[in-house]
Amino acid sequence: MTHPGIELCGRTVLEAVTDGQVHADAICALDARFPAAAVTAIMDLTVEAEAFGAEVAFSNDEIPNVVGRLVSDYDSVAALVVPGLEAGRVQEFLKANRTVKSRICGKPVYGGAIGPFSLAGRLFDLSEFMMALYTEPDTALLLLDKCTEFIIKYLRAMKDTGIDGVILAEPAAGLVSNDDCYAYSTVFVRRIVDEVQDAGFTVILHNCGNTGHCTDAMVRSGAAALHFGNKADMVEALE
Repeated sequence: MTHPGIELCGRTVLEAVTDGQVHADAICALDARFPAAAVTAIMDLTVEAEAFGAEVAFSNDEIPNVVGRLVSDYDSVAALVVPGLEAGRVQEFLKANRTVKSRICGKPVYGGAIGPFSLAGRLFDLSEFMMALYTEPDTALLLLDKCTEFIIKYLRAMKDTGIDGVILAEPAAGLVSNDDCYAYSTVFVRRIVDEVQDAGFTVILHNCGNTGHCTDAMVRSGAAALHFGNKADMVEALE
């Protein structure tokens, strides 16, 4: 829903995902025109990959996309440096969160971040990464560990902006079985949740597994709220 806000400001998607002020203006414009119970940041799932050094393609009117592979084997993953918070566009997204929180009162403000499994897939190539779960599990686990380390660092900084929580998007984890989702996503999401979630900061976990096959793994993440592919999954989790 942030994209109509970009249009309300007469700006482009490219401007919004590269300039924290434009990003914040879009969120606030949308909330002024269509008030909701909460507001969220733009869900751009290339920010973290770009911080690691992945190539990202930009266009005026579409969300950026990761291009190619950054790592391809154990050695390249071992050499991968966990970036700092000055890398890529991280500071612009933190600026957007901070600005929106200062301008919108009386309702929750949520940031957005990618989950560890989905980030690893963007760095390694998702199809190749899913194969690596079985052919190179040590490589997969090492990459997930580095992705998790950075996400924790990023979410701590996000939390410091004063926002109320984060929507952690882990769509790719819905493509694997419940056991694999637990071993290669939930275990790492749980580390993130344990580090940043408290009474004032909520982690909302999203997973595209809309057939219910990995609902159990999602519930075991410890996230305060879950977002599933359909209502039936939510009912099952609540029961």
